[in-house]
Amino acid sequence: MSNLKRLQERLVTEDLDGLLLFDENNIRWLGGFHISDGAALVTHESCFLFTDSRYIEAAEAALPKEITPLLCSGQSPVMKQISDRVTEKGVRRLGIEDDKINLRLYLSLKEKLDAELLEKGALMSSLRSIKSEDELRSLEAAQDISELAFFEIIKRIKPGVSEFDIAAELSYQMLKFGAEGNSFPPICLVGKRCSLPHGVPSEAKAESGQFILMDFGCVKNGYCSDMTRTVALGGVSEEMELIYNTVLRAQNAGLEKIRAGVSGAEVHDAAADVIEKAGFGQYFGHGFGHGVGLDIHEEPRVSPANKDPLPAGAVISAEPGIYIPDKIGVRIENVVYITEDGYKPITKLGTELMII
Repeated sequence: MSNLKRLQERLVTEDLDGLLLFDENNIRWLGGFHISDGAALVTHESCFLFTDSRYIEAAEAALPKEITPLLCSGQSPVMKQISDRVTEKGVRRLGIEDDKINLRLYLSLKEKLDAELLEKGALMSSLRSIKSEDELRSLEAAQDISELAFFEIIKRIKPGVSEFDIAAELSYQMLKFGAEGNSFPPICLVGKRCSLPHGVPSEAKAESGQFILMDFGCVKNGYCSDMTRTVALGGVSEEMELIYNTVLRAQNAGLEKIRAGVSGAEVHDAAADVIEKAGFGQYFGHGFGHGVGLDIHEEPRVSPANKDPLPAGAVISAEPGIYIPDKIGVRIENVVYITEDGYKPITKLGTELMII
């Protein structure tokens, strides 16, 4: 079943006449076509893509026949075209992306559309959380590229190489292997700066006996990869090895808990319990993972806040960590596909401690 058909079926169950989309990845999810500025209106029997002269020719060639592209211009602005289609299709109950649009746009919609606006951002989040086979193939392709880049970067890390150098080389290698770009700015840290979970690369240079943390990913066919590896340069101390192995045991404990129907909180707690019992509980402050797809962070969340059951077909990261401020940090991250009775690995790279 196409993504558009899935959404149209949900309109019925949600008692909606239509759904109006502005988020570029929500629109891309509908028909596989990417525009950076535009809108889409989905009703029970139709779908309109509102775009401009930059995209109209490509949209006409690429979109499936179920989606009708409409050219917007100064003489025929997007809001008027949306209003006309809402009236033409008899849309009275219209869902909107309350989690994506700003106040100015919301007020404009209220003023110009003759329809009741209903907050339905969660509808798209839930639909997008369950990946199709085509989506899964794109996620695997992005991950394969990231792993190829990783094998290249570990050949180049030597004492004196800076965090900037590592981040730049990773980005280059992913592009070289076919990426469309980074899925987020690489987090590449050395030594005590590894204690910064989302640290920004600097001129700090790698030294022997340090950890090097690399959190990075790329985009392929619009879909994101996400992985973290913490490697040691030259050798490790007993403390470094202890912390690394604790994080690895925590990741494995969370992974063992994963299957459809288990809550995100239960998975997180399984990993956090390992870290807590090892005496590092105060140094693990973020969730175990998050959904990955067209966006690098999407539903479902794998954190203490998510008591809802994880759905089969979701793709999530598994990324516990220990971060002792101004001293040491370790994170290990894989991505997996949730099944009814467990999970399927998307990340192929091993997680054993690597000394380079």
